[in-house]
Amino acid sequence: MIPHFRRRGLAAALPTALSCALAVLAGAAGASSHREAPFITTAPKVDGTDFYMFRSYEPGRSEFVTLIANYLPLQDAYGGPNYFALDPNALYEIHLDHNGDAKEDLSFQFRFRNTLSGNGAGISLNIGGKQVGIPLIQSGGVANVKDANLQVAETYTVSLVRGDRRKGQALPITHASTGSATFDKPVDNIGKKTIPDYAAYAAKHIHAVNIPGCATPARLFVGQRQDPFAVNLGTIFDLVNAPVSVITDPTLIGAAPNTIGDKNVTTLALEVHRSCLKSGDQGDDVIGGWTTASLRQARLLDGKPGSGHQASEKAGGAWVQVSRLGMPLVNEVVIGLKDKDKFNASKPGGDGQFIDYVTNPTLPALLETVLSLPGSAPTNFPRTDLVTTFLTGIKGVNQPKNVVASEMLRLNTAIAPVPFAQQNRLGIVGNILAGGADNAGFPNGRRPKDDVVDIALVAVMGGLCMANGNADALALGAACKPSAVPLGATAFKLHDAVDQAVVPLLPGFPYLNTPIPGSQ
Repeated sequence: MIPHFRRRGLAAALPTALSCALAVLAGAAGASSHREAPFITTAPKVDGTDFYMFRSYEPGRSEFVTLIANYLPLQDAYGGPNYFALDPNALYEIHLDHNGDAKEDLSFQFRFRNTLSGNGAGISLNIGGKQVGIPLIQSGGVANVKDANLQVAETYTVSLVRGDRRKGQALPITHASTGSATFDKPVDNIGKKTIPDYAAYAAKHIHAVNIPGCATPARLFVGQRQDPFAVNLGTIFDLVNAPVSVITDPTLIGAAPNTIGDKNVTTLALEVHRSCLKSGDQGDDVIGGWTTASLRQARLLDGKPGSGHQASEKAGGAWVQVSRLGMPLVNEVVIGLKDKDKFNASKPGGDGQFIDYVTNPTLPALLETVLSLPGSAPTNFPRTDLVTTFLTGIKGVNQPKNVVASEMLRLNTAIAPVPFAQQNRLGIVGNILAGGADNAGFPNGRRPKDDVVDIALVAVMGGLCMANGNADALALGAACKPSAVPLGATAFKLHDAVDQAVVPLLPGFPYLNTPIPGSQ
């Protein structure tokens, strides 16, 4: 799959550092992380698809950082009657490293509970004098939190763990008004008849919360959203089944439909004041982030389950990590098939075991083959330029002061956000090319509008090495010598024919669009 990526001295550092950095990203990430490893295809409820981390650009919220973790990919809106509740036997986590040591300093842990109404009895109808349970999750129209017409109540808790995710003390995040540690999740968008105004209904589930150790209240939302990622998915998986004349013509950037434009995902979103995320003792503004999902080591299925919701499964034992996502889609198109499950179970501190996939990436050679462009892949091995940026962040942009090489999404929280209308869809790369002032986008974190597929395509085939003329090319070394980037200026024009910038989004938290309804 084509990549989906998945200001101290900034003005001087950006041109050279970013040209090199984006070559890294292309060699290091692929497409949206849907079904990217063998085991995770068997457990879609814990499949992490995308991770976004950016300074909030909603008016009046610029001092906050938004964290968005998406799970459970490729949801069809009509997927009833049970729809897409998350797994109560799973642990979903967002991890942050605020001092560059490749270890989590903060972990936000989400647990879910799905229960039948009426204290487990559910909703029944009087049928011929007998009370009989209904087969649907709703018995009528739904408009409110804890709506009486919902047969299944989806709730969740969030805890903050400081330090090691398993050894540290877990403290509950609580509702700012009620003090409750349990939050309501909106039911999925069943359809217009059941929920006529889903946007208003979902908005009632945005919670103001108190985070232990943070003086400023945060915002929290968990619920179904329209998948914000845009990609020419079927064409890409079919050995990039598109004419080179199309994907190198900038006028055709939106020529193909977004393959997953009619799919939904489940979003875990937090908006936290940036002062509560960075390392106060070291004054480092750069934070690194990644998401995981874990399942219990043992699973027992009851061959004769009783009545109740999900009554056939019991889980126990230690937590086993089965999903990991930082820079989008490292696992999908960088890590070899034989090591994909291993990567999903790994931690950033152990990323040295995957170093060959970065120093000698296979994606450029694969693209060279499937596009029938002999000699077009960069040839400077080992790709030490990729190692520096991919595993440490970009010096002068989003590299921590004391960094241990490891894969994660990194954000400089000192760089101010850019309003949505002024955001460059190519992030910092587009800013360099257009001479703009948008330094708040990918690879400095990741916003929903950032077109990481197109950035990756340009970079992986060497286009960014040609971005800033011969002086920068020489500074970047072999990666930017003409002989190492045969496509040259042509690589600049590469795209997947799907425009990320036209995906519908909300102007504020939780930013991702209202999910597609099951019926109109």
